Amino acid sequence: METRAPGPGARRQQGSRPADVADAAVRLTDLSRSYREGERFHPVLRGASTTIHQGECVALLGRSGSGKSTLLNLIAGIDTPDAGEVVVGGVPVTRLTEPGLTRFRRRHIGFVYQFFNLLPTLRVRENIALPLELNHLPSGEIERRTRSMLAAVELESRADAFPDRLSGGEQQRIAIARALVHRPDLVLADEPTGNLDRHSCDLVLELMLSLTRQQGGSLLLVTHSPAVARRADRLLVLEEGRLSEPDSSAITV
Repeated sequence: METRAPGPGARRQQGSRPADVADAAVRLTDLSRSYREGERFHPVLRGASTTIHQGECVALLGRSGSGKSTLLNLIAGIDTPDAGEVVVGGVPVTRLTEPGLTRFRRRHIGFVYQFFNLLPTLRVRENIALPLELNHLPSGEIERRTRSMLAAVELESRADAFPDRLSGGEQQRIAIARALVHRPDLVLADEPTGNLDRHSCDLVLELMLSLTRQQGGSLLLVTHSPAVARRADRLLVLEEGRLSEPDSSAITV
C-alpha cells in the first residue's frame, strides 16, 4: 500500500476536522506511545489526534509496525499512552481504574480480530452469548439475542458446533456476532478480513458494516487493503506516528 500525493486540499492534517464533542464516538488528543528496545525507546505514536463520530465507519491504513494495533489497544484501554487523552462516548478512558476499564469494555466495546479468537471449548452459541453473560443479562434475554445474532449471520444451523468444525469465513461471522451481540457503541476490528479468501472477505466485510450500521454503532477498521478501506465512510492513515486523512483517490495498492 502506498499513498499518492493528492491534489490541493485533498489531505487534511490531524486535528483539522471540526470536532463536535457531543457527536464524538471517539476523540483522541495528542496520543504518544513508546516501547523500550534494549537501552533505547522506540516511538510508535507521536501526538496522534482524530475524532470518530457516532455512527461512522472509519478505516485505518498503515504499514506493518506503524502502530495500528497499538492505537486500538489505547482506545480500548488495554494499553496506556505515555501522553495524551482517549475519550470514548464521552468517557475519559485514560482516567478509568482497571475495574472501571473492564466494565467499560464489556458494556461499550466490541472486538473483532484477524484470527477469530473464539474459545475452542465453547459451542458457537456459547461463544456468541459470552459478552451477555459477562454483563449479567437475564437468561431469557441472552437466549433471545443469541438466536437473533445467529440468524443475522445466517449460521443458525451451526449453533451447537464447536469452532474447529467451521470454515474460516464461518468463524469470522461468529466472531462478528459475538462482537455485536451486546450492542456496543464502538466496534474495533483489527484486520478482520486478513486471513480470509476473497469471497469470504467480501461476505464478512458487508456483514460487519451492515450490522454495525443497523445498530447505530461506530466502527474503526484496521486493514492493509485499500479495497477494504474504500468501503468505509472515511479513511485515516497512520504514518510516522501521526494520523492524517487522505481522500480515497490518494490510496493505491
